[in-house]
Amino acid sequence: MAAHAAVPGRSLRPHHLSAALGVPLVLGVLYGIYVAFRARDGSSLTGWNVLLGVLCGLIVTALGALLVRNGGALPRELRAGAYGALFGVAMGFLHSLGDTSILRSVTMGAVLGAALAAASFYVFYTRE
Repeated sequence: MAAHAAVPGRSLRPHHLSAALGVPLVLGVLYGIYVAFRARDGSSLTGWNVLLGVLCGLIVTALGALLVRNGGALPRELRAGAYGALFGVAMGFLHSLGDTSILRSVTMGAVLGAALAAASFYVFYTRE
């Protein structure tokens, strides 16, 4: 009787600590830069815009590193929802920095967050 050899699945967790901290750090820096330039509203870049960008970048970096580091302990549905919520809130805040209403910003954040949650659930479900 022939038996199949078990093929180990590919893990989605980063194999190195530098990858677990590097990816959220790069995304946080890029997000902070974008927030600083989006908040200037057509005028010159001021210290308050830079401070807002640094604070937003630090928050996104910390939350992203927390998700990457501890996400494996969560069930795939909750993990996908956490990634979607972080992305939706971040994109909704970016959208609110323009000349739009709060309802449109919340709607954009919810739609984009739900889309990323669905996509990440699909990835987690097919890879685990």
